[in-house]
Amino acid sequence: MRNAFADAVLAQCNRDDWFFLTGDLGFMALEPVQAAFGPRFVNAGVAEQNMVGMAAGLARESLRVIVYSIAPFCYARPFEQIRNDLCLGSLPVCLVGNGGGYAYGHMGPTHHALEDCAAMNALGVRVLVPAFDDDLAALLAQLDKPTYLRLGYDARPAGHSVPAYAPWRQVLPGQRGAIAALGPLAGVAWQALAGVAPEERPAVWAVCEFDAAAIPPEFLQQIAGKPLYVLEEHVAQGGLGMHLALSLAARGLAAGRFVHRPALGYPSGRYGSQAFHRAECGLDAPAIRTMVTD
Repeated sequence: MRNAFADAVLAQCNRDDWFFLTGDLGFMALEPVQAAFGPRFVNAGVAEQNMVGMAAGLARESLRVIVYSIAPFCYARPFEQIRNDLCLGSLPVCLVGNGGGYAYGHMGPTHHALEDCAAMNALGVRVLVPAFDDDLAALLAQLDKPTYLRLGYDARPAGHSVPAYAPWRQVLPGQRGAIAALGPLAGVAWQALAGVAPEERPAVWAVCEFDAAAIPPEFLQQIAGKPLYVLEEHVAQGGLGMHLALSLAARGLAAGRFVHRPALGYPSGRYGSQAFHRAECGLDAPAIRTMVTD
């Protein structure tokens, strides 16, 4: 998704009032952005707190700023600066965390972002989790407040197009309830269930924003008296499952069955690839298929 992000930045944000800051990261992906932005592209070095402070200063001069780093370095290391410098002033800075969830695999827990959405939601930051490469242009067109953009990998089945961007989109129809999958896991679920007959599978929805008002009536109809499955490469605390459960409770609604598959941390105490960790958490394609067909 990094290359698609770079293309979207060039298309949407290459204007004189935009700056791009990186924490000494983005090699083999951001070179076109660096060339196009020129002096508006700043390598702030491995100094994320300073980088966020710099972004706040630029934003207070009526400029817009994108801050890019590996996800945990983007939201966890400069948490205080995000809270005090960006959120209290509601400044239009977009924090881009590359490699959400277990994406950095073998690098271990210091490089994994499993609680990032909860941390940013707690500060009032708008959290965006694109499911597909195509989503990025639409998301970069609406950066008018503190925003956290969590990049992952587009996992849609090969050769398939996706519906136009919306916070909630059905990507695969089905008749046995619904799956609400956070960001790229929608593509994993789509792959897992594409070969299952519609009458034997739930619908698959790609959820990209934590916005209860955006939940479509069609989704609510699908889960009435039927199973609801929530998939997220994020801890249960403060994640999509909790947000969705609260929203349903506030509406006086309930699914026929609620199944939540979040990131479980490190059940075996071992570290491996993103695929390894997804499998341990029941978030890979075989586990998803078994979950809905057994």
